[in-house]
Amino acid sequence: MTGGGSGRACRVRPDLPAVDREFDYLVPEAMAVAVRVGTVVRVPLPGRSVRGWVTADGVEPAAPSAPLLPLRKLVGAGPPAELVDLCRWAAWRWAGSPVNLLRAATPPNAVRVPGAARPAPVARPPGRSPEVRLLSWPPAADRRDLVASSVAASGSTIVVVPDGARLGSLLAHLRRAGHRVLVQRAAQPAAERTRHWSDARAGGCVVVGSRLAVWAPVPDLAAVVVLDEGDDALQEERAPTWNARDVAIERARRVAADLSLVGPVPSLEAEEAAGPAIVLPRPRERAGWPLVVVADRRSEAPGTGVLGEVFAREAHRALDSGRRVVCVLNRKGRARLLVCDACGAVARCEVCGRAVVEAGDGLGCPACGAARPPVCLECRRSRFKRLRPGVARLRDDLEALLPRASAVEVDADVEEVTPADVLVGTEAVLHRLPPGPRPGLVAYLDLDQELLAPRYRAGEQALWLVARGARLVGGRSAGGRLLIQTRMPDHPVVVAARTGDARAAMEAERGPREALGYPPFGALAVVSGPEPAVVAACSVLDGAPGVEVLGPNPHGRGARALVRAATVDRLADALGPARRAGRARGRLRVEVDPRRV
Repeated sequence: MTGGGSGRACRVRPDLPAVDREFDYLVPEAMAVAVRVGTVVRVPLPGRSVRGWVTADGVEPAAPSAPLLPLRKLVGAGPPAELVDLCRWAAWRWAGSPVNLLRAATPPNAVRVPGAARPAPVARPPGRSPEVRLLSWPPAADRRDLVASSVAASGSTIVVVPDGARLGSLLAHLRRAGHRVLVQRAAQPAAERTRHWSDARAGGCVVVGSRLAVWAPVPDLAAVVVLDEGDDALQEERAPTWNARDVAIERARRVAADLSLVGPVPSLEAEEAAGPAIVLPRPRERAGWPLVVVADRRSEAPGTGVLGEVFAREAHRALDSGRRVVCVLNRKGRARLLVCDACGAVARCEVCGRAVVEAGDGLGCPACGAARPPVCLECRRSRFKRLRPGVARLRDDLEALLPRASAVEVDADVEEVTPADVLVGTEAVLHRLPPGPRPGLVAYLDLDQELLAPRYRAGEQALWLVARGARLVGGRSAGGRLLIQTRMPDHPVVVAARTGDARAAMEAERGPREALGYPPFGALAVVSGPEPAVVAACSVLDGAPGVEVLGPNPHGRGARALVRAATVDRLADALGPARRAGRARGRLRVEVDPRRV
C-alpha cells in the first residue's frame, strides 16, 4: 500500500466529529507539491473513504514500523496553516471538535490548489503597535463612515456583522471608496461564497460578512472590525459555541492587526480586552437614540391590561403619521398563565401538572402536548382569567383597540411575515420586519419580564433588546419613539435607554458579576446529555484544580451541570478530558460561555 509514495508523511483530521483524533498518511508523489497544512484530502478509513484536512506536514509517523496508507485523493484548498492553528485554539477554548471549526473555515465547494506555495502571512512593520479600541456607538447612528475609516491603508481588513443579511448599504459604501470588497456569510449561494473565499487568498481586500467572515483566508490581515460586538448572533449555537468576537480578538492579537470593537451596548468582555469604551460627544450620542417614553405600570388602575392609556396614545400617534407600530412581548400563545375565575386555581395539565395555555377552543399543555376542554380541574367551572397574556391574545386585543389598523403575529416559527400596520410578537419581530415604512413606535409591553429573568446577563440582554428597537425607529431626528412599560422605572437599563447612555447600565452590571465570578471575571460552561455521560464528565471535573461543579441535576430526559472556574484557561484545560470521558458514555453537549444561564 505504500507504492508511489514520496516518502513524506502528513497528519490528517478526518471530517468526522465523532472521531476525535488524527491519523498519519503517506503523501503520493503526484500530490507532493499540492499537499500542505490545510489542504482538503480524502483518506481511507476502515470500510470507507472520508474527507479530511492536513493538519501537519512532514511528520514522523506515530508507528514508524507500520506501513502508511497513502492519501486517496486531493480535494482542494482549505484554510491556511495559521487558520488551522486558530481552529485548534478555538476547539480548546470552547471544548469542542476542531472539525466543526475547520468546516467554518473551509469553502463549501472545492477550490483548486495553486501549484506555487501560498504567500506567508505579512508581518507588521517593526516598532508599530496595533491599535485596539472599543467604541460605544449609538444604535441609530450611521456606521458606514466609521467602518470605512477603520479599513487598513494596506493589507486586508475583516468586518464582522451579526446580521449578515443586511449588508447592502455598507458594501456599496466601501466599494464607492475604492475597496475590493468580498462577502462571506452562511446564507450565500455555495458557488458565490466559494468564489469570494478563493479571491480572499490573494489579500489586499475587505472581507465583510457574518461570523463566518472571521475565518476569511487573507494572508495580509491588517485590521479587524467587529460591529455589535455583544450581539448574541455572534455566538454559534451548536457546540463548540465559539464567539466571532473572541476569535477576532485572538486572530488580531496573533498577527498584531488593528482591532475595533463597536456596539451600542459595550460588553464587559470587550472592555476587558480593549479597555474602557471610547464615546461620542454627548449631543451626538443622544441623537443616535430615539425619544424614549416610560410608562410606569405602578400608577395604572387595577385590572388594566398591558395595552394601557400610554400605549394607546403613542400607537395612535404613530399610525396617524402613516408609520407602523411594533409591539414586543416574549410570550407566545394566547396566555401564559390562566386561573379559574371562580376558585382561583391555576389551570394545570392533568397529565404532567404543568401550566396549560389557551389552544384553539380548549386548553393545551406546551410541555407534553396534552389537550382538554376549558374546564377547571378543581371546581369544574369554565371561566378563566388571563394573567400574562401571550402574543396571540394581544393580537386580538390590538385589533379591538385599533379597529382601523391591521395586526399580525410574528415569532420565530412564522415562515413569511405579512405586511401590516401593527406587528406584535416575540423579539423575533425586531429581526423579521417586512418591507414598509420605518416604525413610528416600538413598544416593549413588559420589559420587567426581561429585567427580572433568572439569568446573569438579564440586564445586558434587556438593553440589547431595547437597542434593536432603537435601530428600527431611528435617531431623534427621525421622529419615532420607544415605549417601555415597566414597574421599575429607575432600573439602570430603563435609565440608560431614556438618557441614551448604555455604559451606565453596563457599569451597574460590573459589580454583581465581579463579586459572583461571572464572565468576564470568571468562566462558565453547561454540560448536558444522558445522565451517565454527564456523571462521567463531572467526575473528571470534580478533581480539576480551581473548578467548581454545580450538579448534575435532572434535566429533561437526561442531566445537566453548571461548571465554573476562575479563568477561561482553567476551564478550557479541565473541559477537554472531561468531554472525552463523557463522550465515552453517551452524547455529551458542552456549552461554553452560555448566554442564557
